[in-house]
Amino acid sequence: MKYISFVVPSYNAEKYLDKSIPSLLKGGEDVEIIIVNDGSKDNTLAVAREYEKKHPSIVRVIDKPNGGHGSGINAGLAIAEGLYFKCVDADDWVDEDALKKTLDLMKKHYEENKSPDLYLTNYVFERPDLNQTRKSGVFKEFPQNRFFTWDDVKHVFPTRYLMMHMLIFKTSILKESKVKLIEHTFYVDNLFNYVPLFYTKTMYYLDVDLYRYFVGRQDQSVSFANMAKNYQHQLRVIREMSLWYTLDELKSLSRKHYKFMINDLEAKSFLTLFYITIGNKETAYKEYKEYLKEFKEKNKKLYKKIRHHSLFTFPFILIRPLRNAVVKFGYKKVIKKTGWN
Repeated sequence: MKYISFVVPSYNAEKYLDKSIPSLLKGGEDVEIIIVNDGSKDNTLAVAREYEKKHPSIVRVIDKPNGGHGSGINAGLAIAEGLYFKCVDADDWVDEDALKKTLDLMKKHYEENKSPDLYLTNYVFERPDLNQTRKSGVFKEFPQNRFFTWDDVKHVFPTRYLMMHMLIFKTSILKESKVKLIEHTFYVDNLFNYVPLFYTKTMYYLDVDLYRYFVGRQDQSVSFANMAKNYQHQLRVIREMSLWYTLDELKSLSRKHYKFMINDLEAKSFLTLFYITIGNKETAYKEYKEYLKEFKEKNKKLYKKIRHHSLFTFPFILIRPLRNAVVKFGYKKVIKKTGWN
């Protein structure tokens, strides 16, 4: 049985796969690894095929035209056979001991017929060029090392939200949610995190540092320059998120579950404005206002609900020069702590 399907979207990733794939192979026959060659122009496909040849019962390769990171996840999810599903970027990797603990726990829960909808684990920022690491754990508001539901989660401040690197969704939950990521678009992890959470009822937070997130490359989509350059990608994502669920649908959830979903949407809208602000282009502000207009027209009740929340409203109180200064100051604090740039 395959407990986890790892999908590895790969574009021009030949120099990274020899670190990421061996780390996943430590899971042995309990995992499947789906390497998605996304129209690479280097030897990514050849490297992937070699792993498939050596490990035919574990590794599968999808070779497809370029469609972006989201299309790679979509392709992997379509054929995934594992009980759970996790995306690992081609330049990232997982920790061997943490993977073993995660798989051992999954097996135990499966044998006891207690498999949760979602496992959460920690991730670690890795900055090899500076020999720096920084752990990013799941929030203290989430109970550790036990099963829990949304009713057990303490209040989470809106500026804190779950990252894709923390999440291992049950494959059936992802398919039930019908999540489909936008092609040729960065930052689709925001959509991947939000949509399936609606269907997630039971969770388990295992306090291990599973995912290793490689940061510091200038070509990364989260670099300062690329975030400003690619603001339209984040706009496409927040448009999808704002229209995915209605307020009535969200209100059908339990109270704390509903609040978490609202906070997540609110935080991602604020994040979108952050992308707009660091570029400081008049056209970008205009496009952001168009997003707000569309949100209000097509999902009016939900728009009105979050429009008056502090995190959503605060940026509009500030004049643009002050807003820019506050955003850039905050960003410098973040990169100093994480080493992103």
